[in-house]
Amino acid sequence: MVLQDFYKILSEEKTSDSKYTFTILVNEKHEVFKGHFPGNPIMPGVCMIQIIKELSESITESALFMQTLTNVKFMALINPEATPELRLELDITKTEDDLVKVKNTTYFKDTVALKLSSAYKKL
Repeated sequence: MVLQDFYKILSEEKTSDSKYTFTILVNEKHEVFKGHFPGNPIMPGVCMIQIIKELSESITESALFMQTLTNVKFMALINPEATPELRLELDITKTEDDLVKVKNTTYFKDTVALKLSSAYKKL
């Protein structure tokens, strides 16, 4: 974990051959939110991308290096004080050229906060 004590996994469920659902709890008191932004904390997009990478690494049991990031859509701001619990749905597939492709949708409550597609190379 790049940011220590940034989030913890509350649950993990494999919903099909390639699909997983994680529920995480974001630490709203983390230092990152003191600078992003004081008095009005917002989840940095780069932190969400890092969480998705770390969850993908745990599923694949491999260290991953991002090759591409496409279709990144931040749909709603995540305020960790108001909605610290997030649900991440991951669809993870491996390609013939040994890339790990990940499609993600992240929610707080029933609100879609983020959608993205990424490809990683195994290290």
